[in-house]
Amino acid sequence: MYLVHARLRAPVGRGAPPDLAELVRAHAAEADALEHVSVHRTAPDEVTVGVFSLAESLLEAEGRAAGLVGRAVAAEPELDGFAVLSVGATLVPGPWWGFE
Repeated sequence: MYLVHARLRAPVGRGAPPDLAELVRAHAAEADALEHVSVHRTAPDEVTVGVFSLAESLLEAEGRAAGLVGRAVAAEPELDGFAVLSVGATLVPGPWWGFE
């Protein structure tokens, strides 16, 4: 399973709808290999959507997540004016990298 983050910016004066995870999930097709969607508000006008994917590769998971989030933003009236800032997996340093 892969976790892909999609960063969204809300229009000025608006925040993310409380049911954002459901709005995104509603646009998933079987080919998206979607397992789960989570939402984390990162700033007053920004939100990170976590897309958990069962895709065969990271590249495939990132592409499917970008398509899914893009479809939701384009189709949902509640997301009118939202911008997709970035979509990609976040690398987390492991203990073998020498960071403490």
